[in-house]
Amino acid sequence: MSDRNDTTDSDVMEQINEGREAESGRRIEFYGGRWMSAFPIAFFIVWAIVQSGLLRIGDTTGLVAGMLIALILGMLFAKGDWKFYANTIFEGMTRRVAATAVVAWLWAGMFAETIQVGGFVGGLVWAANAAEIGAALFPVLTFLLSGLLATGIGTGYGTTVAMTTLFFPAGILLGANPVLLFGAILSGAVFGDNLAPVSDTTIVSAVTQNADIGGVVASRFKYAIVAAVLAVVAFVVAGGAMAGLDVPAEARTIFIENSEPGGLVHLLSMLAVIGTAVAGRHIVEAISWGIIVAFVMNLVLGLASVADMIVFQAPQNLGIAQSLSVLPFVTLVEPAETGVGGSLYAGAQGFFPLIVLTLLIVAGAQIMIRGGGFAAIQEWFFRSVATGVRRTELTMVFGTALVNAMITINTAAEIAISPYIARLGERFNINGYRRANILDANTSALGYIFPWSGGVLVGYTVIQGLPGEYDWFTQSMVVNPVEVVPFVFHGWFLVGVFVLAALTGFGREYTSDRGAEEVARV
Repeated sequence: MSDRNDTTDSDVMEQINEGREAESGRRIEFYGGRWMSAFPIAFFIVWAIVQSGLLRIGDTTGLVAGMLIALILGMLFAKGDWKFYANTIFEGMTRRVAATAVVAWLWAGMFAETIQVGGFVGGLVWAANAAEIGAALFPVLTFLLSGLLATGIGTGYGTTVAMTTLFFPAGILLGANPVLLFGAILSGAVFGDNLAPVSDTTIVSAVTQNADIGGVVASRFKYAIVAAVLAVVAFVVAGGAMAGLDVPAEARTIFIENSEPGGLVHLLSMLAVIGTAVAGRHIVEAISWGIIVAFVMNLVLGLASVADMIVFQAPQNLGIAQSLSVLPFVTLVEPAETGVGGSLYAGAQGFFPLIVLTLLIVAGAQIMIRGGGFAAIQEWFFRSVATGVRRTELTMVFGTALVNAMITINTAAEIAISPYIARLGERFNINGYRRANILDANTSALGYIFPWSGGVLVGYTVIQGLPGEYDWFTQSMVVNPVEVVPFVFHGWFLVGVFVLAALTGFGREYTSDRGAEEVARV
């Protein structure tokens, strides 16, 4: 096994063990029983629906406030000493599964911003205009390239950051519908998260269902490709039917006329990331090489200066700052305007509210685990719903959906529900490959559909920052997370494929039909 997979498997196994320890450890007792442990997460979901869905307020910091209030109110229902409840919050916030998402966002953000200042968006606009790829076809092209990138690097979150930073503004300028564009980016992330052999969700689904990674990927291709073909058709049809927003004609003309092919050299930066990841290196190493290549090419080809990528803005009346101003990364400004800037800074800075939200949500999920809420839900499914093979597989699909609604980080949701998927499947001798495919497909899809999910929010965070990047990009072009829900076509089709597979038996395998190869060693 490659270095990349060895490293990733160890990381994933550590995350799985964390989940098992949480399940088997000390319990929090709640007034109202185990179900009351779901109160913080349930309260947050209601808050998110009211804020984003009903009031159409797309404010990540507002969601942070909602989760904080939820955790405070949940504490009032905990029995005995509240110290254990408080410690459980810290336990959840320090789980490795949350850190994995955070690292993907930060690295991908720095990479995307660095090739952006190098003119990559302008290069995309130039290429699309030269190839006469109009508004109708740009969303489907975005879906295909997003899926390719996600499959290569194995992180849907990182793909969402990069593609939203780069392809979203390019598509808007070309006249594509912004909601459809966002849906195309998220759909590509779903495809890669589900199918990439180096994706965390792929590895978790295989390891927890006692199946080998290679066999799992091979067995799920038929489901993924059916959903992808349907998604391509849907994006082509919707692209022709859904009009884009009006970008001022003068701004559009000026941008297109000044777009140059030089920025397309950063395709090499993206290939450096994909090639390094496919070669078996860790995703942090892969994206780091992409950042290095982009940084060097920006300087060598004159696409961007050092100050465009990292700069210290020091007070002009400071003596030492005046001495250091000869350096390319130090500039003198008015005392009120001091700070740090550049693409590396901006690429990381924009995700800080989302990082806090993610840590708090994982803490809420930890409270639900410690309080027995997850166990209560799954036991109810086990006793009352899963009474046959068909109903068992449907229970797997909808049970995974329920957990993903409560835990917004798809890998964390997958780890939480995987033991119950294994129990349900083993009860009716359902093959490990089949169990892994049901688990991963629905986790990957729904992690980019629910408006409060990590995949959607990370893309939305990027979009919120675009008005500050381009003079022509207005607040009316910012997509509310609720609006994109129906247009994550690949995600919806992937869920639909497995609902039909459960009903019809398409692709169903039993333990006796095929044995898994030796399970990937972790």
